[in-house]
Amino acid sequence: MNWLLSPPSKNDFLRLLGAWKFWLIFSLIGTVIGAAVYFIFPPDYRARATVVVDFNLEESWAQIPDRELFYYLERESRKLVEVAWADETVGAISQEIDDLTIASLRQEGLSLSHPQDGAWHFYADDADAARAEKIVLLWAESFNQEVQEGAANALALNALKTGLESGDLELADVEEDIARLEGESLGISAHLQTSLSQKKELIITRTASLAEYIFVGLTGMLFLSIVWVLFSGKVNEQ
Repeated sequence: MNWLLSPPSKNDFLRLLGAWKFWLIFSLIGTVIGAAVYFIFPPDYRARATVVVDFNLEESWAQIPDRELFYYLERESRKLVEVAWADETVGAISQEIDDLTIASLRQEGLSLSHPQDGAWHFYADDADAARAEKIVLLWAESFNQEVQEGAANALALNALKTGLESGDLELADVEEDIARLEGESLGISAHLQTSLSQKKELIITRTASLAEYIFVGLTGMLFLSIVWVLFSGKVNEQ
């Protein structure tokens, strides 16, 4: 069994180079296997919807020093991520599609990709293309609605606080409204604006491409061919 632990020798490299036909055959077999698996067991469809998020930094410029703008963007983005995965947002999907639960959607059905300020891409995976499109559209619409309502409540909250500071309002008259709006504003900025930019003819692809399946099959069989050539040669030398 020492040959299992011995370092590769010059003969091993020569044996590998001499078995190029063997490599080629295994590579072709791996290519066929990868393509066959793709067509027999195709990957799920993935639909994408886009929501444009504008933090309106120019509106907050006076209150935020330049050196803190990056941290402000990161903090506000994290808040929106929490809104995207909130029970109310994801629950809008399960209310329309009975066999989907919030837990299953969070674990494997949905994914989110976004920059801090710009286009936020929402993805939904499903074996049926039309169903994947419906799921992602429900998610993006729910997110857009939740954020807009939160920003509107934050704007109303700021108006009440400004009225208190100026003396136009009494705390006793608006205390309940302030408490309610603080909860319904979701902690997001009143300057935030969102819009659903893609709601028709959404981009739908497979979660994995045919080329990826072929590559995995080819490299897998190529590795097996190398192991076969090396180990069979070692065994024959014993």
